[in-house]
Amino acid sequence: LAPAGQDYFKQSTTRLYFIADKLVGMVLDMYKEPKRMVEDISALGLRHVGYGIPTDLFGPFVTACVKVVRMLTDDDAAEEAFRWSLNLISRMLTRVINEGSTIVMKAINVNSNKMLKKAVGCAPRGKRALWVLNVQVGTQSISPLMWAIETGSLEAARGIIVDLLTIRADRDRYYYGMDIMFERHSNIINLLCLDAPALLPVLLDGLIWRSRIAENGQRRVNYYIKHLVVDEQGDFAKSVEWIRDHADPKIVVHPVISMVTDMVWSRVALRSFMAGKAWFIFTLLVFVSSQSLLGRLQLDETGNPPDTVRIALFVSRCFIYLCSLGQWLMLHLKSTVRDYRQGHLIRYGRCAIPEYLMDWQSLILTVLLIMMLCMEPILHCLNSSDGKLFTQQCAEGKSLNSVYSVVSGVAIVLYFLLLLDLSVFSTRVAAFVLICTRVMSEVALFLFGLTFFVVAFACAVSALEQDSPDFQGIHWSSLQLYKITFGMFSDFDSLQENPALLVSIFIYVVTTVIFMLNLLIAQLNCSYQATYEDMVGYARLNRSKIVVDTMPSVPRWRWERFIASLRLDERVEFGEGDIGLAGGIQVWEPASANITTVDTIRRFGGSTSPAAQWPEEEGGGDDEEDRFDKLEKLIEKAMKRMSAQGMSGSASDQQASGSIHDSEGASAS
Repeated sequence: LAPAGQDYFKQSTTRLYFIADKLVGMVLDMYKEPKRMVEDISALGLRHVGYGIPTDLFGPFVTACVKVVRMLTDDDAAEEAFRWSLNLISRMLTRVINEGSTIVMKAINVNSNKMLKKAVGCAPRGKRALWVLNVQVGTQSISPLMWAIETGSLEAARGIIVDLLTIRADRDRYYYGMDIMFERHSNIINLLCLDAPALLPVLLDGLIWRSRIAENGQRRVNYYIKHLVVDEQGDFAKSVEWIRDHADPKIVVHPVISMVTDMVWSRVALRSFMAGKAWFIFTLLVFVSSQSLLGRLQLDETGNPPDTVRIALFVSRCFIYLCSLGQWLMLHLKSTVRDYRQGHLIRYGRCAIPEYLMDWQSLILTVLLIMMLCMEPILHCLNSSDGKLFTQQCAEGKSLNSVYSVVSGVAIVLYFLLLLDLSVFSTRVAAFVLICTRVMSEVALFLFGLTFFVVAFACAVSALEQDSPDFQGIHWSSLQLYKITFGMFSDFDSLQENPALLVSIFIYVVTTVIFMLNLLIAQLNCSYQATYEDMVGYARLNRSKIVVDTMPSVPRWRWERFIASLRLDERVEFGEGDIGLAGGIQVWEPASANITTVDTIRRFGGSTSPAAQWPEEEGGGDDEEDRFDKLEKLIEKAMKRMSAQGMSGSASDQQASGSIHDSEGASAS
């Protein structure tokens, strides 16, 4: 029927079965729910616009489907019903495709930036942005920009973004597609992070305008960050959260993202963050006092502090168990319920755990506090205090003191680890902390390898016939080998009496101290260099995370006052007396920071009617692709000319040689 149609059905057999099932379902639903099917078919037709399906193939496709149905049934009424419904669907699809096949969609189908420029060049200046953001057929619409991103036509998508974020101006007004782009696709940052990360810098660069004129060594810079700061409902936009989830250290240091993050952090989130950390620091001081200070003040001969100290110790520990432990338990309960409701889970096989548990320090600290509460010596000594209030020196309390002290020591370390969030105040300190964290994996690998060699040599040394008291048994040998590695073993003279043991220790020292320690240094060096390149980016990612986590606790009045202070609805100047566009803020930067010699605003004279097209830009078609095309055509012309000259030259040589031969023959005769 139509051999060209097979080029559009190159999917697998299972996919073709799926399409056939959908087709039969649509034919039946056309009789059951015709209104819904009109909407669904319109949406399907717009997707076929993106696929670039020729409408002249629908007729043969319907004929082929009807022939298949005729082979499966002898019921003429069923066949006629199938034909009528499928013909109706075909006509609707044809109408939608014909109406939706704009020149912009055709340029996207071939992924050509050059064709896209020519297509949008035909648009009225007032509707130029709509041409690349909305194709409407009936009640259904499709976005050429989103279609280009989803289908991988990134060259066309790049051209659309650049065209939208190019500022054009006539005498009456400025044209800038930022507002309409974010209104049409409020989640465009997230879409680019997921499907086209390479286009993120293009979009962010389009949100910056720099003046080419320097004034007193300074340059005007406009950052159009309205839609990155506030969403349509007036809340904090999710752009920073999406960038944080993308976790690209090179994107997060972009000037636009850096400005948004720093501004929200310093003027909004900082106060709420410090309020939460002030309570945490106070809790830490109380905990350190109760575990490390009060219990060791003015001890009597029985090891008990005075009554006032014991009372203060009891009150401090009650505060920790009620306020700190209670707060942690409520936090974990709320976070667990929230993550399970929102589906933010991390799966390990069949086990699913809440996503917030990736920050494991708080969970382990909560477990340790619960263990401390269960082993609290004061509670165990309440019934056997011997007349002394809140003592810890009863028989049952003494039996728990050693384990309790170890658990409390680990808990104190975790408390201080949670203080590392305070490094967010300085990007340099935060970068250093992150580098230390990232190279810890190399240290863990070294310790794993060291443990392997310690166990191997400890077993070997224990098997030797030797009487050294330091190497009797695997456990003692392992301890001494660890001491040798870390320089804590000093009794090497005693090893001279056991030559076999001395040789074993010598081999162990060469293997671990000389080889493995130097290998660790090399690994740390390589890891540091790899991390150092992006350390500022990782530090800013950490700040972005803290900003996103802190913003829900920011009072509404403070956020609204901050948004009002930005005055994003007021137009920002491009120069003295040149009132520009709204939605941005203006800052001054050193003129030598980003040298700009060309005005990035495309200014045109002539008609100022929004229905008029923009004049063709000078050098607008002379892009790199056009220059290569011109060069290729020049080379082809030169090759043809050279080949033509070569052919004419060979023909003339043949004629000349023929005439010489004729003259020689005549003279000989």
